[in-house]
Amino acid sequence: MHEVDVVVIGLGPGGEDVAGQLAEAGLRVVGIEHHLVGGECPYYGCIPSKMIIRAADLLEETRRANTMAGRTTVEPDFSIVAKRIRAEATDDWDDTVAVDRLVGKGGIFVRGKGVLDGTGRVEVGDDVYVASRGVVIATGTSPALPPIPGLADAAPWTNREVVKVLEAPASLIVLGGGAIGLELAQAFSRFGAKVTVVEALDRILAPEEPETSELLTKVLREEGLDIRVGVAASNVSRAADGTVTVALADGATITADEILVAAGRSPNVRGIGLDTVGLDETARPTFTVDERMRVVGSERLWAVGDIAGRGAFTHMAVYEAGVAVDDILGVDHPRVAESHAVSRVTFTDPEVGSVGMTEEQARKAGLNVHVGVADSSTSSRGWIHKEGNAGLIKLVADADKGILVGASSVGPRGGEVLSMFNLAVHARVPIAELRTMIYAYPTFYRGALDALAKLHD
Repeated sequence: MHEVDVVVIGLGPGGEDVAGQLAEAGLRVVGIEHHLVGGECPYYGCIPSKMIIRAADLLEETRRANTMAGRTTVEPDFSIVAKRIRAEATDDWDDTVAVDRLVGKGGIFVRGKGVLDGTGRVEVGDDVYVASRGVVIATGTSPALPPIPGLADAAPWTNREVVKVLEAPASLIVLGGGAIGLELAQAFSRFGAKVTVVEALDRILAPEEPETSELLTKVLREEGLDIRVGVAASNVSRAADGTVTVALADGATITADEILVAAGRSPNVRGIGLDTVGLDETARPTFTVDERMRVVGSERLWAVGDIAGRGAFTHMAVYEAGVAVDDILGVDHPRVAESHAVSRVTFTDPEVGSVGMTEEQARKAGLNVHVGVADSSTSSRGWIHKEGNAGLIKLVADADKGILVGASSVGPRGGEVLSMFNLAVHARVPIAELRTMIYAYPTFYRGALDALAKLHD
């Protein structure tokens, strides 16, 4: 039995940040991780996928030069980015650097599965850690396979397998038209794969604005991707020659060399002893957290990251980690978690940046909604950019308060242009103030002026 101050179960971005900050503050902190310290983002998510996307975008930009700069040819070679992922991002999926980083801050690292055994107690194998201040759960999520007959037996790729491949397949079926699915679908298409995206809902990127879905569907189809919406997969099988066939509910079938499943994620909460602290691991959401990231209904227990239910993004996990750290340390003027200005970016081309509420969410909340939509491809910088300039800016305003409650920025550098809207929604900057700003010319973000001018009910 070991007496410590805090135990952190799960060392993804949020858990690692909590453990590191508390250790640097002088607490005796145990960080427990059964897989890779750093979590999904550096090994399977954000970083390796964006390396693939960066390489794919370079291929497309080279091709675009033919209409704007001169004659070019390019021969895709996926092995280059595959080697980069191993050497620069993942150390061939070895977390030694991350473990050393935590230990260097004074944390105690334990490899294994942490299981709660009542308030403030965590078991790892034969060891028991008793935490005087409490326990932080940051176990994250894993890719989920929908219950489609034959799918599990077809050895599908998820985001974890796809970043380990050494060459692009000749053809690829992607189940799921969300952010992960679309990012990788477009990237592999640019590396030469014939790609089909299957989305059961009536549009891709369903959590985003309808205008965004429509624009991105058009762009992807123009690039040669087969986008099928409003139809579900009913059966999946892999043949002796290695090819995969997907039967669709509308009677159609698709065959490809590989299949990528990007259709949701499952919280990693099974078997971690939640019942010993009065929680149900089968409940959805599993945790309800307050503004300090404390788990409601439990004592001395915090939850951060994907499992906290406020946004499955690395930046949210790190943000929530800071809130939990302040509460655990009892600092003066502690941060409290706010979720009115959660930002997100889908790294397709064009990039899709969003913050806050969509128009539909704002109307359902009973706000007096004004909306402004502008075609950013015809603005000064968009017109100059030409090839690859598809984009839009959509603003959602609370007309009674005179502030933005949501915004979408789609186009080249869409995620970067989002930053001004992120600030505006977060700080509740008056729309009147936004209209008086001096916007540099010619920039992509200057398109905000066009959207502001179109705000109406």
